[in-house]
Amino acid sequence: MPTVHSSPSIDEGLPEALRFHSPVPLVDIGANLTHESFARDLEATLQRAHAAGVQTLVLTGTELHNAEQAVALCQRYPSLYATAGVHPHHASDWTPQMHKAMADLHRQPEVVAVGECGLDFNRNFSTPNEQERAFEAQLGLAVESGLPLFLHERDAGARMCDILKSWRDDIQHAVVHCFTADKDTLYGYLDQDLHIGLTGWICDERRGHHLRELVADIPADRLMVETDCPYLLPRNLPAKLKGRRHEPALLPWIVREIAHWRGESEAQLAASSTATALAFFGIAAPSASSSKGPITGPGETPGEES
Repeated sequence: MPTVHSSPSIDEGLPEALRFHSPVPLVDIGANLTHESFARDLEATLQRAHAAGVQTLVLTGTELHNAEQAVALCQRYPSLYATAGVHPHHASDWTPQMHKAMADLHRQPEVVAVGECGLDFNRNFSTPNEQERAFEAQLGLAVESGLPLFLHERDAGARMCDILKSWRDDIQHAVVHCFTADKDTLYGYLDQDLHIGLTGWICDERRGHHLRELVADIPADRLMVETDCPYLLPRNLPAKLKGRRHEPALLPWIVREIAHWRGESEAQLAASSTATALAFFGIAAPSASSSKGPITGPGETPGEES
């Protein structure tokens, strides 16, 4: 029996100073909306995103159960899509059974990319050998499905490029999501015609200052934007956010920051990043009717959770 919670206000948790609105509809290519922090107010979160002009979201699938949850949300709400893969942290869980289950998910119409997959030699929650085995298996799934890749990389840029080189001709597209690395790594990815996803990391004056010098080097048709929410809340927001949970409605602030360091207008970057994302994932542009009214699951009222 569904549990009914009180319906949160659209603006609950967002001070007026954080109620941004993009001049052009945006695509958030990396939102972790299956995270438990969104369980209570998911519908209000989606409504706030919609009000901010973030009209299309790609939900990140980082392991099997999580990817299945993401697909279920996409079936419940409009303008949501999903990736399906195994994050390098979970690479030790890769089995032939998981391989088959992922291949089945990739046939779902809601799934628009293979991933999040790749290499993370920063924390090594799975060994490098386990990570490479799971990564290569998912490269094979990308070739088999014809879907683009949604990649994760930390402290493994050179090895990532080496592995990708032998597969690149057979893979349609690939995006390195939440790029945080250095100039050499960026150029290595661009040389392989990869796309780059940028987050609020650039808003961090301590860890992200180097990105401010690099973002102008990324061609407009290879740059996409994302929140990676609930993680990576921008550090330079004009107001404090209770609970410090990041969410898609804050994406316009990130776009403004990136546009500033690229020397272009917010509208220019919003338009180019959205066009790039829609083409990359093979998603139709939102219709005029989809930009009006609240986002609510079919047959439901806001605030009802199963």
